[in-house]
Amino acid sequence: MAIKKVWIEEGCIACGNCESVAPKIFKVTDQSHVIENAPISEYEAQIKEAAEECPAGVIKYEED
Repeated sequence: MAIKKVWIEEGCIACGNCESVAPKIFKVTDQSHVIENAPISEYEAQIKEAAEECPAGVIKYEED
């Protein structure tokens, strides 16, 4: 199954883990966010890893 959507729910603590795991997908400023038009299909493994390792548990994704 392919990831078709990635988002970050409320509660991000801006730890920077997601950006270190998938810098082409996530950007951390005062909070983390998904980069607009990010190449999701090329970084599915990193997105899943970032979601699993997120200490706040706020990284979500939707698969086909």
